[in-house]
Amino acid sequence: MPGQEDSRAGGATRGSADWEHTYREQEEAAKGAGPEDRLDSGEQEEEAGRFEGLFLNDSPYSQHLYRDVMRKAGDVLIREFAARRQPYSGEKPHRLRELFEGREIAPEEPAEDWKALFEEIGAEVLRHSAVVTDPACAAHLHCPPLMASLAAEAWISGTNQSMDSWDQSMSGTMLEEAVVAWLCSLFRFPEGADGVFTSGGTQSNFMGLLLARNHFASARWGWNVQHRGLPLAAGRMCILCSEAAHFTVKQSAALLGLGEQAVVTVPCDERRRMSPEALLGRLAQMKAADLIPIAIVATAGTTDYGSIDPLPEIAAIAEEHGLWFHVDAAYGGALALSDRHAGRLEGLERADSVTVDFHKGFYQPVSCGAFLVREGERLQTIRLHADYLNPEEDEEEGVPNLVVKSLQTTRRFDALKLYVSLRYYGRRVFGDMVDQTIRVAAGTARLIEREPKLELMAEPELGTVVFQYNPADGEGAHADTVNAGIRAALQEEGACILARTRVNGRLCLKLTILNPLTTLAHTARMLRWVVLAGERLESDSPEAELAGPAELTDTVSR
Repeated sequence: MPGQEDSRAGGATRGSADWEHTYREQEEAAKGAGPEDRLDSGEQEEEAGRFEGLFLNDSPYSQHLYRDVMRKAGDVLIREFAARRQPYSGEKPHRLRELFEGREIAPEEPAEDWKALFEEIGAEVLRHSAVVTDPACAAHLHCPPLMASLAAEAWISGTNQSMDSWDQSMSGTMLEEAVVAWLCSLFRFPEGADGVFTSGGTQSNFMGLLLARNHFASARWGWNVQHRGLPLAAGRMCILCSEAAHFTVKQSAALLGLGEQAVVTVPCDERRRMSPEALLGRLAQMKAADLIPIAIVATAGTTDYGSIDPLPEIAAIAEEHGLWFHVDAAYGGALALSDRHAGRLEGLERADSVTVDFHKGFYQPVSCGAFLVREGERLQTIRLHADYLNPEEDEEEGVPNLVVKSLQTTRRFDALKLYVSLRYYGRRVFGDMVDQTIRVAAGTARLIEREPKLELMAEPELGTVVFQYNPADGEGAHADTVNAGIRAALQEEGACILARTRVNGRLCLKLTILNPLTTLAHTARMLRWVVLAGERLESDSPEAELAGPAELTDTVSR
């Protein structure tokens, strides 16, 4: 532009008068520095120029380098991860540890060939990662991330916004508030509902019980826990949840100063859902023992069985007894996107707070979750102000600082990847993916029922299928040993990754079908591998060791 010139190599442009003024300021500031720190304006410019290629900025050079680095990173990612035809390399823990034990983590000088460095790291790290896009990677609620979300991750890391204060994330703050409002609408919360993005279910469940504790102490005793600490009666405060609830309920109780003993578990029905009758029984027992219930935690999608507690009945009990009602929908929350299955979340809209994870059934990269509250004002009990970050006058002027709603200060702009993928694919595609995983899980259960060597432990509610290989010559400890051996052998061969759990003391195997690319052909193959592995482990012959995935595939196809 007229009146401006390129003042730095690389193409940054500013008016020469502005640069001269800046140089004069720097030189004045340098006068107070020690002799070893003093640099004239030319030396300062030269020193800063050393770092220009380290950051993406306004210079064409940095932008060219960014494209080059990202292109190479993508090439390595595809070759060493996405293009692999098995869910894991099979490398054992001690071998992976040896890879890095002698590695110089921070050499004194830069890598001579950064492209070779990327190749080396790809071969050592990416090659031995869990390939979450492979249908045979079926152990945990660990989803393949959507392509649009991978693009959004580049924007999130490239802009590096921090969601604690508005002046660190201007548009990001407003977008997160808009996405939270949409989520509250999705779960049919009333006007005035609010929430915040979190790292996932652990943090969200903790926040739910934190608010429950604070609200109860304030409503019952006029006690401000944030200012005064725990009340004297804290040792009698209790939280109720089902026997199948996530372990973070107990973890949260411990962190809140109530202790794990404060968690009272409620028996489940034959579908492993919390029994409302048993819940009423527990409440009666607690009253007789002079204990103080403060919250009920229901689960919409348990980790092992995908069970959804009877939310309407539990909501009614919570309302009748004046208890905080928290729903852990970390897994099952994605049902809200499905036209076919959304009705299974009936009653969730009556919850005081809800946990939902997007790095499960919403197919977002880890980590990405949210904590929602039916009455946004309840978040006031964790509100804090810091003069340097979120002074009270900001609120008076209408400047939102999201740190007042979060347990985190520095926080990633994770709402962006959910927003991008929702806009890119549309709600219906998300719902179809949820339907697909539930359909395949149900079909897989039928395959297990038809295989004499396998036993289905529970009818799948969502996408998790729990089963056991039954050895011919025994039960109990022997069966546990065989099932554990099947899982270990398949993983070491890189054939498939299964989870393990226990049902009535018995060690069982679990297929977690969260990948919408998974078909019945895939699960049939994995079940056949399980049977082959079990038969070979039962054999006394030296050939009991499993073949590699390619040979197993050939065996199954024959």
